[in-house]
Amino acid sequence: MTSVKRSLTKIDGVTKADVSLQKAEAVVTFDDAKTNVEALLRATAGAGFPSTLKKQ
Repeated sequence: MTSVKRSLTKIDGVTKADVSLQKAEAVVTFDDAKTNVEALLRATAGAGFPSTLKKQ
């Protein structure tokens, strides 16, 4: 498990995190009543991979 995925899945409210370091992408499923995008971005930065939100 990558450090990014581990950091994301430790956040309360995150139910799934699919991380591809090759694509430089993470798809995260979370309960927005328990966490928010800013917390996810801090987690990836804390793991050494600063990130931004990609709108679909």
